[in-house]
Amino acid sequence: MATVALSNTALTLADWAKMQDPDGKVAVVANLLSQTNEILEDAVFMEGNLPTGHRVTVATGLPSVYWRSYNLGVPSSKATTQQVDESIGMLESYCVVDKDLALLNGNTQAFRLQEDQLFLEAMNQTQANTIFYGNPATEPREFMGLSTRYSSKEAGNGQNILDAGGTTAGSMTSVWLVVWGGNTVFCPFPKGSQAGLIHEDQGEVTTWDANQNRYQAYQTHYQWKNGLVVKDWRYVVRIANLLPSDLVSLSNTQATTASTQLLWLMARAMSRIPNMAMGRAAFYMNRTVFSALQIAALQKSNYALSVQEALDQFGNAQQWTRFLGVPLRKVDALSLTESQVT
Repeated sequence: MATVALSNTALTLADWAKMQDPDGKVAVVANLLSQTNEILEDAVFMEGNLPTGHRVTVATGLPSVYWRSYNLGVPSSKATTQQVDESIGMLESYCVVDKDLALLNGNTQAFRLQEDQLFLEAMNQTQANTIFYGNPATEPREFMGLSTRYSSKEAGNGQNILDAGGTTAGSMTSVWLVVWGGNTVFCPFPKGSQAGLIHEDQGEVTTWDANQNRYQAYQTHYQWKNGLVVKDWRYVVRIANLLPSDLVSLSNTQATTASTQLLWLMARAMSRIPNMAMGRAAFYMNRTVFSALQIAALQKSNYALSVQEALDQFGNAQQWTRFLGVPLRKVDALSLTESQVT
C-alpha cells in the first residue's frame, strides 16, 4: 500500500497523541519556543487615517524668526513639512483540525484552545520581530521596522544611534529606548477596522487534503493588521554594536565593566530624548542583556538601577527593573546576531 506524506500544516494523530495525559485529558504543552516580547504590551495602537496605512505630516524645517526695531516690520515665514505614508501589514493564518481527531476524547474545546495558544504565540513573535526588523525592501508585505529606519550613523537620524563599540559581525545586539505616544511613535491599524489580533472561530468547514479529497474540520482564522509610525524620530534611540558576550564574561570584573559602560550609554540615550514626558518610555533588550542588568541592580552601589513593584496594564503586581525610572523590558525578538551598524 502506497503511503502519502502528510502536510506539516495539518495536525496529525501523532501530534494529537503527544498532547494527551495518561488519563486521556488534553495536556498542557510546555512550548519551548515560547518567547517574551513585552514591547507588545507597551506599544500604543491608534486608528490610521487611511484604509491601508497612515499618512503623517512631519516637520522638516522651522520657521524663521527675527529681531524687530520700532517702526520696522519683519518678513513672513513658515515651517516646512512633508507628508509620509506609512504602510500597514496584514499578518494572517488559519488553524485547521480534523473534526474526528478533535472529538477523540470528548474534550474538543480544550483541545482547540491548546492549538489557539500556539497560533497566538506565533502571531505575537512575528509582530515583535517585524517591529524591529521589518524591511519592505526584502519583504514587500511587511511594514518598516526600527532597525531598518535606524541603520546608518550617517543618516539624518544617525545622531540617535549610539555605538557600543562592537565590531564582530553576526555577534552583536541592540538596546532600544522608545517613547510611545500619539505624537512620537505608535502602531496604526487600518481606518475603520479593529485594533489588535482578531481571533475568529469559523466552526465546522469542509476542507481538502493533499490529494484534494474532502473531510470535515474545525477552522480558526487569525488576523492582525498592524504598522509602525515614527512621527518624530528624536523619540527613538538605538544603542547598537553591543557584544552580549562581554556582559556574560567569565570574569566578574569584565562583566561589571561592560554593564557599567552600557548604563552610561543608556543615560546618554535618555539625554537624546527632547522630552521624556511626551509618552510612555521603555528600554527594550534581549533577555541576555536584561539578565546582566538585573544582576547589576543587585549591587548596592548601583543607585541608577532599581527593582520596584508596579502594576501592569491588567492591574497585576509585577517586579520591574528600572533605570533612572525608565522600565527595562525583555524582547526575545531582538537578535543576538546583528551586524555592525556604521
